[in-house]
Amino acid sequence: MLFIFRIIIVVIYSILVCVFGSIYCLFSPRNPKHVATFGHMFGRLAPVLGLKVETRLPPGAEKFGNAIYIANHQNNYDMVTASSIVLPPTVTVGKKSLLWIPFFGQLYWLTGNLLIDRDNRAKAHGTIAQVVKQIQKRNISIWMFPEGTRSRGRGLLPFKTGAFHAAIAAGVPIIPVCVSTTSNKINLNRLRNGLAIVEMLPPIDVTQFGKDQVRQLATYCHDLMAKKIEELDKEVAEREAAGRV
Repeated sequence: MLFIFRIIIVVIYSILVCVFGSIYCLFSPRNPKHVATFGHMFGRLAPVLGLKVETRLPPGAEKFGNAIYIANHQNNYDMVTASSIVLPPTVTVGKKSLLWIPFFGQLYWLTGNLLIDRDNRAKAHGTIAQVVKQIQKRNISIWMFPEGTRSRGRGLLPFKTGAFHAAIAAGVPIIPVCVSTTSNKINLNRLRNGLAIVEMLPPIDVTQFGKDQVRQLATYCHDLMAKKIEELDKEVAEREAAGRV
């Protein structure tokens, strides 16, 4: 019964946000500041799911400037965990097919996110150049999931190099965002589903890495994030065991 109630609330809330959000965005379409606004609105669904989300920002995060944010991509619950920490003006990179999802697709485009054609290899190869161009032209930051797919409980998957190529080409730092493990944690028939911590790490200066050191940069970021996620999982387990959630 609780499962059905939650699904109904989430669906109704999401449709309302997408419909009224799309209307609101029509007054300033493709404004990148909208992404954080509506990302935070989806983040407010966390209590409905019985989940407490704690966000942590490094000092001066609002003044970091243009960057490429990289985050671990676990499952659909990223919409209510990772989205809570997005800073404006940051946009995401998504598949062109997202545009055809009723309600959500229209909001996704109107908020200024980038759409790429992953099924067209010729166009996909130009994604890095497109990201770099958008950073410079629109004075924005880009949010990417370097794993390339949802990990679904398999831990932090190996990183693809696109985000790191783009950061080096654009001359902007990489900012890792780590989300504690939510896979197999959330049971929609359970009243409380514990704690999730979303922590943004300090910027990583990419100027020390050349174009031929992209894989080294990706490996460095992967190791850094894997260690942090392990620390967050340990903290979550300890706090939940002690009832400090």
